[in-house]
Amino acid sequence: MKRWFIPIILFFTLTACATSPTGRSQLMLVSPEQAISASQEAYVQTLQPLQKEGKLDPDPATTARVREVTGRVIAQAIQLFPASRNWDWSVRVIDEPETVNAWCMAGGKMAVYTGLLNKVNPTDDELAQVMAHEVSHALANHTAEKMSMAMATQMGLMGVAVATQDSAYSGLAMSGGAMAAAMAITLPNSRTAETEADVIGIELAARAGYDPKAAVTLWEKMARVGGSSQPEFLSTHPSPGNRQANLSALADKMMPYYLQPGPRPVYQLR
Repeated sequence: MKRWFIPIILFFTLTACATSPTGRSQLMLVSPEQAISASQEAYVQTLQPLQKEGKLDPDPATTARVREVTGRVIAQAIQLFPASRNWDWSVRVIDEPETVNAWCMAGGKMAVYTGLLNKVNPTDDELAQVMAHEVSHALANHTAEKMSMAMATQMGLMGVAVATQDSAYSGLAMSGGAMAAAMAITLPNSRTAETEADVIGIELAARAGYDPKAAVTLWEKMARVGGSSQPEFLSTHPSPGNRQANLSALADKMMPYYLQPGPRPVYQLR
């Protein structure tokens, strides 16, 4: 058993590959469909206790603003990624004043915290950059990718359990899909994934009619907000030193989308 278990792990790790929207090779032990299903369950489990505590959508005006901005971004996401038309898109505002964060699970399950809205105080253009960036993580299957990395780690633990016959490793290796999906939004993104979300997100926001230059001012604000401590958003969204320069260059390229005349469609969130 010890002889064949590890080669099987290596086989699945080396063969379960996919290609991201930017052409990058991704490890995919979890399919996008599986990630979406797990995320739907995780979303409910995450929000239920917050609902009981009265922490969801505390201010109607704030919720309406977030839904308007996010709805415009989603409308563009659906145009560029037609498969996402079938997603059950949702966005909620979570009343946690000290939490500077936002996230989007696979399948378009989203949340933004009042800490980000109040401490960063983003303009609509900057808020659109946040939500478009999060949407882009979902469109690029980053949840499934992080779940796959977690699964590969679990396989390694199972291999250790088989090799050592240690039940403690077996226990660490077993966790549900919903738990893995929930953990995925708390794990740091790779710099490659961040760059990918930057590229996709700034275009989505520009197409939705939001100034792409706001991507630069947003990250300047993010960097200032934490003071001596790091905002949670920056812990899960690491910022390489050249990020603002890259975003500034991207913003120039995106200006024609932003300057297109005419109204921008809004996806009606339920």
